[in-house]
Amino acid sequence: MAKDIQSRFEALQSSTSRLRNSSAEERAQKLTALWEAILDKKQVLFDAGAEERGCHELDIAAELVMLKSEIDYARKHVASWMKPKKVKNSLSTIGKRCEIRYQSKGVVLNMAAYNAPTVESFVPLIAAICSGNSCAIKPSELAPKSAHIIKDIVSAAFKPDEVDVFVGDVETAKTLISLPFDHIYYTGGTAVGKIVMKAAADNLTSITLEMGGKNPVIIDETAKLENAAAKLAWGRVMNAGQVCIAPDYAIVHESVKDEFQRLISEQINAQYNSDGAGLESSNYVPRIINERHTQRVKTLIDDAVKKGATVVSGGSANIKANYVEPTILTDVTEDMAIMQEEVFGPVLCVVGYKNREEVLDYIKPRRNPLALYIYSTDNEAIEYFLTNTSSGSAVVNNNCVQAGTNPRLPMGGIGTSGMGRIGGFAGFQSMSNERSIVHQPLDKFRDFLIQLPPYSDKYSGLIMKGLKK
Repeated sequence: MAKDIQSRFEALQSSTSRLRNSSAEERAQKLTALWEAILDKKQVLFDAGAEERGCHELDIAAELVMLKSEIDYARKHVASWMKPKKVKNSLSTIGKRCEIRYQSKGVVLNMAAYNAPTVESFVPLIAAICSGNSCAIKPSELAPKSAHIIKDIVSAAFKPDEVDVFVGDVETAKTLISLPFDHIYYTGGTAVGKIVMKAAADNLTSITLEMGGKNPVIIDETAKLENAAAKLAWGRVMNAGQVCIAPDYAIVHESVKDEFQRLISEQINAQYNSDGAGLESSNYVPRIINERHTQRVKTLIDDAVKKGATVVSGGSANIKANYVEPTILTDVTEDMAIMQEEVFGPVLCVVGYKNREEVLDYIKPRRNPLALYIYSTDNEAIEYFLTNTSSGSAVVNNNCVQAGTNPRLPMGGIGTSGMGRIGGFAGFQSMSNERSIVHQPLDKFRDFLIQLPPYSDKYSGLIMKGLKK
């Protein structure tokens, strides 16, 4: 296996010079070929989403629409991104011409997760193509049907020395990250992210990490509660909570906490049990990716209840069916595992607060989330929370709408939730060598050599003048 991976990696390396010198039109054509290949597999992608994640056809269609938006934006702008960017001169570069050119890095490795395998395989690929790189994709082995479809799509759209898909298990991933890629893009959990980062360090490979964390929701006493409850019910149950930017826990002002808990429980039932057949029978409640992860989420619920948490609604699970009932918990405490790790399931924990400082104190131990959500109609309070917290992204009076919806918005984390950005120009930039270039004209009026020794009085005077207050 290792020899096969090595030879395929070398094939990707062999195309770097050709791809680096490809035109904007050629890169745009590759994106068109990618989208056409995706469309050809639309129905099998719907089937895979239903089989692996229990997703409704429209949920997968929405993911593909996100991809199309990214592809359309990149096709439109790749030519302007590739153009050298003129830079204004400083005092030290007067007479010279300064510019920035974006040059491909070489071979990119994209390690995708299971929760949105098509999007996570192809959004980084779009950036890699636009920046003139070849690319290796390692889809998650936890979504095997999707992984093989992704491989078929790539085989239809690209030559194997331009883009190659490595279907395999953890050993395949270990072999890949040991190779001297020029950039690694990883989507997944923090624990594996650390392993990827250490492997990248061995080859001094640049890296983008898109991880998760415990994304807080702040709901103050001025919030439109019914509006917040409706949006958060969707944001927590969508994809069975297996979304890196999903709301993880809500910090709610004590004066509205009970009302919010009642409203979100009602909204879960209204949205996902509209026919009264029960949440487990709903076509709109997705499934956890496998039995192991289903048991993990159920264990978190049970541990919290055992230690004193109150189940507001939900709480049950069908392990064999990979089903966890959408659940609202309250009276949660720090000694519960569910407040120490990312849930990645359809469970929202609710805690109360009395003053703003309590909110900051509560978020601080779970620092640097990928996303933060604020529900309030008090502009001063909104600014207070935005100013005094840190997160990869933030949304006011909505949730889960900042990723994949606007290619002009860079998406990524900070600290434990990741580093680097993807989306539009940000992705192009992260997978390019941002090369500074200075052009020196050789005519005597601009080719100053005043800085060469022996130093003249004129040069000495200019330098010393720069040290004055």
